[in-house]
Amino acid sequence: MISEVVQPFWAAVQRGEFITEAAESVGTYREMGGRWIAAAGGVRPRRGRDLQGRYLSFSEREEIAVARAAGGSVRAIARRLGRSPATVSRELRRNADRRGEYRATTAHARAWERACRPKPAKLVVNTRLRAARISDSAAIGTLT
Repeated sequence: MISEVVQPFWAAVQRGEFITEAAESVGTYREMGGRWIAAAGGVRPRRGRDLQGRYLSFSEREEIAVARAAGGSVRAIARRLGRSPATVSRELRRNADRRGEYRATTAHARAWERACRPKPAKLVVNTRLRAARISDSAAIGTLT
């Protein structure tokens, strides 16, 4: 799951939109929205919410990857992004592969995983509780 797509979907669901409309608003279909809800146990994942500005975005990671491949220095990349050189250096150190190469997609996925709490949500782990929640939600019409 990529937060840039999933989080707007969850925001739409939270506003009271039906799954179909929420999925269409992010350019996917109802079944995918249903899968996201089932994978999260019916509860919006905490990670990735309201992190704009503080954490590197995928587009910033792409810029780092392109500039690094072109031989750009850490300081030059940081200046271009308007970030601290320490931020860029830490990003490269944490997310480079064994050969020292940096890929934006891999780095973004790793950052996303690190942002997770180690403890999964109760509705993800407990299938009986999740089934009861989904049936209760369906009964009041919040899930369609």
